[in-house]
Amino acid sequence: MKFKYPTRWRYACSAISALLMILSVALISCRGLNLGLDFTGGVVSEIRVDSHLRDTTIRPILQQAYGQDIHLIAAGEPGRWVLRYPVPAANATPPQIAQVLAPLHTNVEVLNTSIVGPQVGAELAEQGGLALVVAVVCILGYLSFRFEWRLASGALLALVHDVIFVVAFFAATQMEFNLTVLAAVLAILGYSLNDSIIIADRIRELLMAKPDIPLPQINNMAIAATFSRTMVTSGTTLLTVAALWLMGGEPLRGFSIAMFIGILTGTFSSISVGTSLPEWLGLSSEHYRPQVLPQQP
Repeated sequence: MKFKYPTRWRYACSAISALLMILSVALISCRGLNLGLDFTGGVVSEIRVDSHLRDTTIRPILQQAYGQDIHLIAAGEPGRWVLRYPVPAANATPPQIAQVLAPLHTNVEVLNTSIVGPQVGAELAEQGGLALVVAVVCILGYLSFRFEWRLASGALLALVHDVIFVVAFFAATQMEFNLTVLAAVLAILGYSLNDSIIIADRIRELLMAKPDIPLPQINNMAIAATFSRTMVTSGTTLLTVAALWLMGGEPLRGFSIAMFIGILTGTFSSISVGTSLPEWLGLSSEHYRPQVLPQQP
């Protein structure tokens, strides 16, 4: 497939990505994540009430009855809500939700209730963070071995770009960030790394085969050579994830949304961010030119 990816477009996309990354980090810092029961511990109940009731009506009554802050989140359909609050003390008996909401004169249906202790939640958060750190360290080791550091830096920045975008989306929407979403983030790391390596490997081959061609043109040639493969792979994966999103139900909703965003941003960052950063760091064919070993030992 003949495809020319103008350098100015690639630079513009890289500038947009840098700006959005800054905004995403600011958004995560300001709003934070709506950590799920897996990480925080507590009681989660899912209820169904009349669809005309709003959170501004339900939350004050619940907070007064339970004597603490109640997280109330819409569950995807009118009248369906998710309540989350800390585990009550050992000797305390929390009031029944149906009794608490009786003044609203609505039919209250408690669909399910889950309880996770704070120690279990803290352990899950620690293990999840450790898994993320181990994955990043392994990726760093692999990139350091496979590529020259300037080219490896582009692939690494593309990974950071994708993870930040996914986390910023969950911070902006305040969707629940649980272990399932964390698993999606780890999957995105592997998917984006694979895409970045395909393009970086092609850049390395072209630098060695055509050392007289300027790097911006080398990058354009590498993108053109891998564009069809990237679009086919990303497109088929997006179709699978979209089907999971539409038909997987509420338990897989966070996972599928995170994967969908990660695949889109991973494809975008591999083409723009992963190729532009090595240019700015001064990558050239000299860095892949074979070194002549001295005759004398």
